[in-house]
Formats: sequence, structure tokens, C-alpha cells
Amino acid sequence: MLIYEFRVILPLTVEEYQVAQLFTVAEASKEQTGGGDGVEVLINSPFDNENNPPQTPLLDGSYQTGQYTHKKYHMATKLPSMFSAILPSSLMIFNELAWNGYPYCRTVLSNDWFLQKFETKIESLHSSDITLENAHNLPAELLAKRQIVYIDISSMEGLSKGDVKDDQNPNTFVSEKTGRGPLAEGRWWEKQHNCPVMCAYKLVTCHFNVWGLQQKVEDIIQKQERRIFTIFHRELFCWTDKWHGLTMEDIRRLEEETKNELEMQRKESQTRGLKATDSK
Repeated sequence: MLIYEFRVILPLTVEEYQVAQLFTVAEASKEQTGGGDGVEVLINSPFDNENNPPQTPLLDGSYQTGQYTHKKYHMATKLPSMFSAILPSSLMIFNELAWNGYPYCRTVLSNDWFLQKFETKIESLHSSDITLENAHNLPAELLAKRQIVYIDISSMEGLSKGDVKDDQNPNTFVSEKTGRGPLAEGRWWEKQHNCPVMCAYKLVTCHFNVWGLQQKVEDIIQKQERRIFTIFHRELFCWTDKWHGLTMEDIRRLEEETKNELEMQRKESQTRGLKATDSK
């Protein structure tokens, strides 16, 4: 089992991040959907531990209410055709269960084909204090296993050229609404003071209990999580003028619209795929 704590330093307030994150998730979901694959939103509803308990308890009594989502990620077209042709379909579908009791959030990723052998848990705590040493209150035995990785969105570390879009570069982006940016490359938070600072402490616990593959696969997953967090938060900052000023009511409307749009995209793509198959 590998435990990494990714610390993402961001030029936002904690209150702004709640809206910014949800907006960016919705927009990124649209980009990932097409060809019959992508994100399928099954449930998006409020939870209350007393009256409507989620399937997994939250960290402690401080986060008793929030928003629960269940999504499926269909990945067949994201894999080389030689793999998708021979692998079972259930291996290419991942479940994501998330409990957003902001400022704490928990996300659990699993795969039906691997049953109890695979699980990735992401616990996020968002704070204006960027110096917390044990944000998740880990016991001593887990602290000894935890590896800390700082993610600097002004840096290209861990990314390839294909991961970077010209309009999503924090080194050149300037927000018209807030005046924030551009971010000085390399530990920008120590060099400039024209913006607030917060940290998303993202604790990733990866479990892949398959003999002979465990260490390699868990290491690959942690590296991929770092890449995803870096790309996501670079987008989030560079989309500041799109989400800044939105309310949570605006976000819930956007999420419902996105859910319907994603389902329509997936169904249309599946229909085109069936027609193409029939014509052969």
C-alpha cells in the first residue's frame, strides 16, 4: 500500500476553491466524454449522515453533511485497440464514489473486475494554512509510510508537452476579474503577494493486491494522480474568469446541465458506433 500526500498550493481563498473545483470538474468531464466513453453521472445529491447516510462514513463528526456523487468512468476508447479488444468490459469501467463535505472531501475509486483487490482513496482537506504537518490527523504508523509531494502549478514538473495547452499556462495567464497572475515559475507563493494562498492537502492511499504487480501498479497510479492533480489545478487557475463570481446555486445548475449533456454525448456516440458496425 502506497500513501502519498500531494500538497497543491493555489492562488485562491478556500471559499473560492469550493466553486472553482466543482466548475472545473464539470468542464473537464465534458472534455473527457466522447466516442461512447467518458463520464457517466449516476447520482448527485445531498447527504446527511443522520437521515441519508452515504455508503462510507466520513472522517469524523465535523463533516456530517455535503454532496454525494456516484460516477462511472468508461475507458475503452482511451486504451489501445489491441487491449480493449481482449480485455473484459468491466475492467475498463471505474466507479467513483465521492463525499464532498467541504472543506473535507473523500473520493474512492474502484473497479468491479478486481473486486476487493483494487482501491484508490483520495482524501482532500483545504486550508488557508499551507504549513500543516498532519492535515489528515494520521496515526504514527501511517505517518511513517506517508510520502509528501508538493505540486507547483507554475512548474512543468511531471508533465509532458502534450499535457500543456497554450491558454492554460499559469506563467502567462492574468485574470481580468481578480488581477491575479502571471505566476512566477518555481515556488511562486514565495515570490509574489498579489493573491491569496491556500493548500489542498490530497492524501492518496493506493491498494492493488495482485501478487507480482502490486508495487509497480501502485507506483504508476500515484504518478498518474500527480499528473492529473497538476493538469487539473493549472486549468482551474487559468479558468478563474469563468468561475469567479458564480454561486453554489449556479454550480448545481451547471452540474445538472453537464450530467444531461454527458449522457446525450455518450448515447449519441454509442448509436454512431452501432451504425458503423452494422454497415460493415
